[in-house]
Amino acid sequence: MAAHPGRGEKPFHIISPVLESLPLSKAAGTKVFMKLENVQPTGSFKIRGIGHLCQQAAKKGCRHFVCSSGDWVPGWGAAYAAKKLGLPATVVVPSTTGPATVRKLEELGAVVEVSGQVWDEANRRALELAEMEGWVSIHPFDHPLVWQGHASLVQELKDSLETKPDAILLAVGGGGLLAGVVAGLHQVGWQDIPILAAETWGAHSFHAALEAGRLVSLPAITSVAKCLGAKMVAARALECAQECQVISQVVEDTEAVHAVEQFLDDERMLVQPACGAALALLYTGRLQRLQREGRLRTPLASVVVVVCGGSGIQAAQLRALKSQLGLE
Repeated sequence: MAAHPGRGEKPFHIISPVLESLPLSKAAGTKVFMKLENVQPTGSFKIRGIGHLCQQAAKKGCRHFVCSSGDWVPGWGAAYAAKKLGLPATVVVPSTTGPATVRKLEELGAVVEVSGQVWDEANRRALELAEMEGWVSIHPFDHPLVWQGHASLVQELKDSLETKPDAILLAVGGGGLLAGVVAGLHQVGWQDIPILAAETWGAHSFHAALEAGRLVSLPAITSVAKCLGAKMVAARALECAQECQVISQVVEDTEAVHAVEQFLDDERMLVQPACGAALALLYTGRLQRLQREGRLRTPLASVVVVVCGGSGIQAAQLRALKSQLGLE
């Protein structure tokens, strides 16, 4: 892609490391590579897509970004990109958002507005604000430019791995990462790689849609993995399941949080429960089960897990989640 003169020519994300994990490899019975998106500037893969969307909007004359954020990750991405571009940003969050999150967004220079109980309601308000002249809505996951930005992750995998992996493991919230990875797989000619899409029960909108064969809205988000908390996935996520082999896997909240703690011990990195959902597939033997069922090849030479982010968690929160789930 040719660089554009002026602002916005260099992406806001970094080329993230790909490291082999011996503890995860031992748990999974196959070589596991970690794509460490938790070390991105905003602590999450989201800056790839949101940064790309913001840069393109700025080129087209956007004067104010507005973004809805169920947790603080997409909001932080939009606020970070806005600051880099020298433009104002408003982030609309639901009432469940903690004061620490609001403070962090405000520290980045964003105006924070609280609206509704859940992300879907906050998003309605963001869309209302986006009708003002010069304001552009930055959707956290459902936009082709967001997917295009996320696709860069796969190109990096191709550049850094010696051989093509036998599976890619990732978490699904609204489906933006899934859509981006599928786009990236098409770009590098890897579209035959199976994708294991992890969710937690209570935030399993992708799994529910696959089972129904159409988009389904969950009555409520009951999982502790708030980053996965879209009641309905993007329509593109369902299309991805028709274009590639996407294997949906749902784990318990306890499994996701246990994986977060195990990963902290194993790799000395604290990630959020949304990321724990993908890691749980490795720690709970799901890979081996899928091999026994004939849904994944045997043996697997290597797999990649997208360590999608850790910006939304602190040690105190991990302790609180453990006690909430009775894991003490």
